[in-house]
Amino acid sequence: MGTYVVVGAGLVGAATAWQLARRGHEVTVLERRTPANAEGSSHGSARILRYAYADPFYAQMVVDARREWRELERLSGERLVIRTGSLDAGAARDPAALAAVLARVGVEHELLGAAEAAARWPQFRFGDGGGEVLWHPDAGVVDAEAAVSAMLRLARDEGARVETGRPVASVERVGTRHRVVGVDGRVEEAEKVVVAAGGWLPDLLGGIGLPDSLLAAFPPLQVMQENAYHFPYRDDPGGAWPTFIHKESDALVYGLPGGRDAALPGGRSGQKVAEFNGGRPIRSAAARTGAIDPANRERIVAYARRALPGVVPEPYAETTCLFTNTPTEDFVVDGAGGITVASPCSGHGAKFAPLLGRIVAEAASDERPAPDRFRVGAGRTAPPAR
Repeated sequence: MGTYVVVGAGLVGAATAWQLARRGHEVTVLERRTPANAEGSSHGSARILRYAYADPFYAQMVVDARREWRELERLSGERLVIRTGSLDAGAARDPAALAAVLARVGVEHELLGAAEAAARWPQFRFGDGGGEVLWHPDAGVVDAEAAVSAMLRLARDEGARVETGRPVASVERVGTRHRVVGVDGRVEEAEKVVVAAGGWLPDLLGGIGLPDSLLAAFPPLQVMQENAYHFPYRDDPGGAWPTFIHKESDALVYGLPGGRDAALPGGRSGQKVAEFNGGRPIRSAAARTGAIDPANRERIVAYARRALPGVVPEPYAETTCLFTNTPTEDFVVDGAGGITVASPCSGHGAKFAPLLGRIVAEAASDERPAPDRFRVGAGRTAPPAR
């Protein structure tokens, strides 16, 4: 068995640490602040788990990830996924094509006309132009913070150490081992290192000892400071609203029950609504300001008035989060010389967390290579995976 340092305790770092520790490896996790903190991409209790992808590769990955979530829930004794179902609408979203992919991977679904969908879900307005709406009932909401806590607890149960307040400055190779050097000068040594630093990765990438050839081929990473808004329901929904994705022309809007995020008195929450990649690019997580973009707020409020009659179109809370995007929205799991970089987000990675932990752990330990799709320089010419 080997010794590992995992840099980052968000969803992917926590999942990787758990998967490595349960395989008998000695694992130390270094987290710059606290696990799933609000400066990263894994905080909060509301992330969409959906199967509807135009790309069968990712749709099948969701099927596989759902099994991993059930195993994680069984081992942790916690409910981490709330089943709500999900709706996909808008001509640019192409619900019929998504339905064909779901049929291919064996996921239960219905393709409805807009009028039929509006009768079933009157809280949504699916557009005056008709069109089709896709419904798949096994979709839901992932509690990201609870998942991070559960995976780190299971990792600790297997002997892993989780160190907080330990931002990393660099990784140095010394003989057959690596020295992970902290901003404060403290050092951890291990045979192998996994860097799962999310939006901090652009600042770290050049200083972790990767070969120049790999760095040159690495896809450019664009960190986005995204905006999200919580709208109150007009009436008691009597149960969770479905999640939804609605694509109009070039704008993709998504929504989901807000969970504990911005909970109202009595523990109720509203509907969390956001525009995918509707924020602004920043250099890295270090440049995050937390300031809402007024133009983005105006667009989402207008969308709520037009398309969500079931909410009061005035947000009672708003927040920012981070996406770390590759040009094709594919994930990155690759490395060299005992260092593995895991950057599986691009705004759609949370739903895969326990599966990604297994993929990264297997790649880092040379048990099984990551899918070619996730390798640097693997001919990333496909259109965006959404």
